[in-house]
Amino acid sequence: MSASAAAAETPAATPAREPILSVNNIEVVYDDVILVLRGVSLDVPEGDIVTLLGPNGAGKTTTLKAISGLLRTENGEVTRGEVRFMGENIANMAPEQIVRRGIFQVMEGRRIVEDMTVIENLRLGAYTRKDGAAAVKRDLEMVLDYFPRLRERTGLAGYLSGGEQQMLAIGRAMMARPKLILLDEPSMGLAPLLVKEVFHIVRKLNKELGMTTLLVEQNAKMALGAASYGYIMESGKVVMDGTQADLLDNEDVKEFYLGGGGEHRKSFKNLKSYKRRKRWI
Repeated sequence: MSASAAAAETPAATPAREPILSVNNIEVVYDDVILVLRGVSLDVPEGDIVTLLGPNGAGKTTTLKAISGLLRTENGEVTRGEVRFMGENIANMAPEQIVRRGIFQVMEGRRIVEDMTVIENLRLGAYTRKDGAAAVKRDLEMVLDYFPRLRERTGLAGYLSGGEQQMLAIGRAMMARPKLILLDEPSMGLAPLLVKEVFHIVRKLNKELGMTTLLVEQNAKMALGAASYGYIMESGKVVMDGTQADLLDNEDVKEFYLGGGGEHRKSFKNLKSYKRRKRWI
């Protein structure tokens, strides 16, 4: 048996810390007929950054929507398995109820309200809070301290740069005081220097505020640089998981996600799907 085959048959390690979120063998169906997720399981320990990697169409965003309840807006449903948050099964719960329990999704493409100001967008994030105006004001100042560029922008949010809009989307999520942030493709459409800045802020928030994050990202190098644990999805399934060090050292991950396949690799385009499927599934 080859080393790669033996590794594929070895049960994957799980994060050691107590999970705040556990996705247990879920299946997701759209329009009552289209099976998108097939037995997806993952854990997010409290206070950690966990990343979910994979190609376009693998089911990463659908997994986030299954957690946040946004499947309901697209005629999708968790038909099997559980999504447990702080011990409670929240699968198929209404999204507004899930937000009130402490989960906030920062969606792909930022989705800020362009005809509102920066401050109005941030205050919108605190809509579900019941702890009073003074607490909201303190948190607003905290967010502006973490994102000083936003303090300087007094006009409409639609005039912000892509990087500033991403900062605003993360800041808006922070205003909800979430226990878990779901961060979907924060690097999308950003210049490399802005990608580094956004990921630096994500790591800083985790280190200083203990912000628990489930991160979906196509930039595997940046994602694994921030996360302590990672899962890789293919065709609606988790096909590999491991610690940051394990994934960075894995030859398949190096070849297909980090561009380190070596000189003897043939056509990347032709071999990518076949070799992944053969080794991992």
